[in-house]
Amino acid sequence: MSNSETPWITDRWFSSPWNYLPEATGEIHLPASLKVHDVTLRDGEQQAGVEFTADEKVRIAELLSEAGIHRIEAGLPAVSPADEEAVRHIVAAGLDSEIYAFARCMLPDVELAADCGVSGVVMEVPSSHHLIQKGYRWPVEKAIDLSIEATRHAHELGLKVTFFPIDATRASITEYLDMMERVATDGYVDAVALVDTMGVLSPNAVGYFARQTRERLGVPMETHFHMDFGMGIANTILAVANGVEVIQTTVTGLGERSGNTPTEETILALLTMYGLDTGIKTEHFTKISQEVLAMAGVTQPSNRAIVGDRLFKVESGIIATWVKNVGDELIETFPFRPELVGQPAPEIVLGKGSGIDSIYVWLDQNGLKAHGEAAQEILRLVKAKSLEKKDLLTNDEFLECAHKVIS
Repeated sequence: MSNSETPWITDRWFSSPWNYLPEATGEIHLPASLKVHDVTLRDGEQQAGVEFTADEKVRIAELLSEAGIHRIEAGLPAVSPADEEAVRHIVAAGLDSEIYAFARCMLPDVELAADCGVSGVVMEVPSSHHLIQKGYRWPVEKAIDLSIEATRHAHELGLKVTFFPIDATRASITEYLDMMERVATDGYVDAVALVDTMGVLSPNAVGYFARQTRERLGVPMETHFHMDFGMGIANTILAVANGVEVIQTTVTGLGERSGNTPTEETILALLTMYGLDTGIKTEHFTKISQEVLAMAGVTQPSNRAIVGDRLFKVESGIIATWVKNVGDELIETFPFRPELVGQPAPEIVLGKGSGIDSIYVWLDQNGLKAHGEAAQEILRLVKAKSLEKKDLLTNDEFLECAHKVIS
């Protein structure tokens, strides 16, 4: 059960009491509510080699909606007929999630998105002058004029507009804010995304980025951070601590180069370390990750945070002893219970790092008994076998070791 006086420890997780000290939370200004805008079907698919069929995109959208994801970016309809088909099918599926499309600041893109039936559109344009001039070979004024015209047209078509300035964090603050203000004033924006396209924003700068944007524009803000230096999760959380109301994330961090901010770590950190419950059904995380990664043809490290397939397998002897001794009080040995994220129960496994308690657990599982020097000899054989095969032991391999010692 959760205790409002001790939010760091519940029956489902055990974080740090320091997270909730007034000395630590004095500068935090969390929003009243937070929405998750999933971009797996668009930015996640931009990971090299990842391609989802229209049917797969509908399935992913269904999984996300079932988990309570608030908004789903169904794709960029103008990219291809297949992408358009996927967006239309997702809209027609009648999901609980709100469906957005992505669009360039071009009138045909906006009109196609509206025709697909989405309720909102995320509209991109480069905001750093160097990228406009070198990457697009446009004059800066062209990017501004296109943005004004396209955002205004999207609003006229009844779409909610999130303006998405590409590469904002590598622009000067003056050119970024001046451009944003012109688009917001002469065009139309319902919200602006704080975009760190290259993942180069330091945590120290997040509050500055958010405050400057809020003070100049006075509109709701969203985040869109990348993981090139591994900062996306921390930066997203710091932005939320500065009042950002929508975060853009992907399933297990799929995305261009090093990927986008992953949904799983971000949501669970906000829940357990900040007491911010988004309403997302975190117990769906592992299933969603497994299905999406299978469709994407992407593998992840076995110890991946939240959804790794060996996350709750315990080899270390000392940790195995803890798990054996605490029984069902698993939050003494893990930061959260496995069922909170849809993981199976912890399993004590056998390998080079195992200890004597691991041997006793496996002997008991197999209806065998050994004590003292016999148990220690089995442990020696288990360690040697694990080192020889450079992997964990199967049950048959354990029995082979055990029967060399006991009959």
